[in-house]
Amino acid sequence: MTKHLVPALALLALTACPSPSKDKPRAQVSPTPVQQVVDLPALTGAVPFTFSNADSKLLWTAAKVSLKHPGGFNAFSGLVELVENDPAKSRVRVDIDLASVFTDSEKLVGHLKSPDFFDVAQFPRSTFVSDAVVAKAGAPGTFDVSGTLTLRGVSKRITFPAAIAVEGDTVKVKAEFAINRKDFGIVYPGKPDDLIADEVLLSLDLAAKKKG
Repeated sequence: MTKHLVPALALLALTACPSPSKDKPRAQVSPTPVQQVVDLPALTGAVPFTFSNADSKLLWTAAKVSLKHPGGFNAFSGLVELVENDPAKSRVRVDIDLASVFTDSEKLVGHLKSPDFFDVAQFPRSTFVSDAVVAKAGAPGTFDVSGTLTLRGVSKRITFPAAIAVEGDTVKVKAEFAINRKDFGIVYPGKPDDLIADEVLLSLDLAAKKKG
């Protein structure tokens, strides 16, 4: 009976522990994989704005029974194709070097790069390409962003809320939402007495500068 009791107690503890995604919006994720988006032509009439880890942040917070782990990525880049200064007519692309993952434990960084998690040897990059940006009624500057997220070789369409502002030569995008790691094949459960939460909180703070 004891061998079944430990996982059960861990599950109860996980339920009782505050999750970093508690009270945060959750991304809507397509139930089945979709085709990865690659080599899209530029949007007609778009003005390019670029961003990278030099001026932006792409962070995450994950949790297990015992504690939370903050982290992020040190190497990523992206492009905002702004049409008529209107985010709803525009598109954003993000490319992440998964080997640049960091967190509060060097030992954990090595584990995150392994096949248990990102498997960076086989899947070195993650990408997101939007296909729709829809203004939210009654909430100026807030949008629902939809597009294809590719992670660990799995591509799915997701939708999440974001604040987007065009300020002169800069486009600012801020978002914070939870995503289920298992939707993208990251299923490592953790230790029987220290289980890992399925949901991971993502935080984006992007500042795209007008190219040229």
